[in-house]
Amino acid sequence: MPLRRHVMVRNLLLTAALSAIFVTAWVQNPPLTAAPFVTRDAAPNTLELSPRSPFVNSFASSDTGDYVHSAALAQLSESTLMSVWFAGSREGARDVQIRSARFDIASDKWDSEEILATRESTQEGVNRYIRKLGNPVIALAPDQRLWLFYVSVSVGGWGGSSVNAMVSEDMGKNWSEPWSLVTSPFFNISTLVRSAPVFHADGSIGLPVYHEFIGKFAEYLLLSPDGEVIDKIRISRGNHSLQPSVVPTGPRSAVAMMRYAGTEHHRVLASTTEDAGRTWSTPVPLEPFNPNSSLAAALTHRNTLVVALNNLRDGRFRLSLYETDLKMEKWDLLIDLDESPDPEGAPMSETRFEPELREQFIASSGRERSGLVDSFMSQVDERMCRKSGCEFEYEYPYLMHTREGIFHLVYSWNNSFIKHVSFTEDWLESRL
Repeated sequence: MPLRRHVMVRNLLLTAALSAIFVTAWVQNPPLTAAPFVTRDAAPNTLELSPRSPFVNSFASSDTGDYVHSAALAQLSESTLMSVWFAGSREGARDVQIRSARFDIASDKWDSEEILATRESTQEGVNRYIRKLGNPVIALAPDQRLWLFYVSVSVGGWGGSSVNAMVSEDMGKNWSEPWSLVTSPFFNISTLVRSAPVFHADGSIGLPVYHEFIGKFAEYLLLSPDGEVIDKIRISRGNHSLQPSVVPTGPRSAVAMMRYAGTEHHRVLASTTEDAGRTWSTPVPLEPFNPNSSLAAALTHRNTLVVALNNLRDGRFRLSLYETDLKMEKWDLLIDLDESPDPEGAPMSETRFEPELREQFIASSGRERSGLVDSFMSQVDERMCRKSGCEFEYEYPYLMHTREGIFHLVYSWNNSFIKHVSFTEDWLESRL
């Protein structure tokens, strides 16, 4: 046997043996009892806010030249939020970066963008070739450590993803080097993250993840307080669910709402747990439609759920906010956050599209970003228009409810900006 072929066979056998050992250990790992969820407590608001509207629009991002997508949000303190997203020449490009910006709650202002991770910095940290980055999420743990999780791909498409972690001890001023979470015995691929982590009373982290390589299904990844993988639990099975948004509704209960990726009913899927994430019910379709699009949910002060989603049979030309009970049986529309002026979301000519887009930009941008309108409008053709016409798109919401009683939502606005919407509990009451 030629030496090269001998080495190849030896390496394949070694890989198979190691995989077998890994799989055996993973399967034989005894089930653990999960600690209760950390639930949101109301807190007195000692921050002196300037007079503000109960419902505010602004843009978190400020770069007009890049494709931006998949934003996430965390509260760092009573006065500060931090958003993260990915940005580059296009989704999946080699120049995509993980970026961030901070929001001062008292003044309603976003500061300038910063770069948190690049393909090169990730490659150096995890010590392997990285082809592209995507889908960052951020969360502040009860021990006041700030966590960033994001996706990277070495070979192939998003089905070949791994999840990386970084942690900051000083509210994001300095970060650890990234490391790769070991979530699969088979080359550690096909695990993606998109939705907000949750926390357990013992400090462990519950990270909603999903697979889309062989099958499309949701899982709940349980991490130690230091970010080591303890276990992973299936939320769904099969080839029809992605991007679970997990919301604790009690010390041991939670709901997971999922993006539907199947071919049957095209509705939002939901699963529940009554043992702090150790087991999950069989997912069932809910009333709202889901055109294979991400969604987000948060628990309200009314002990209901507020949900941001594209309740459409097809497309992402309207993003809406709903309230539903904990059984997810009754759904009330609160507001259509953004929508195409065409009720069916049909493509339109540039001559009609551009003035509509300019008007929406000015209404959404807030004082700090309003001066970017001309720079943005000069690049519209490349990002939002095709031969069939130009289309509006609002997608990938990420929602949180702060202890001070404010809801904050970020989402992708026409692949061009990260839009931020905040509203008060009083505003929510007024819509019902």
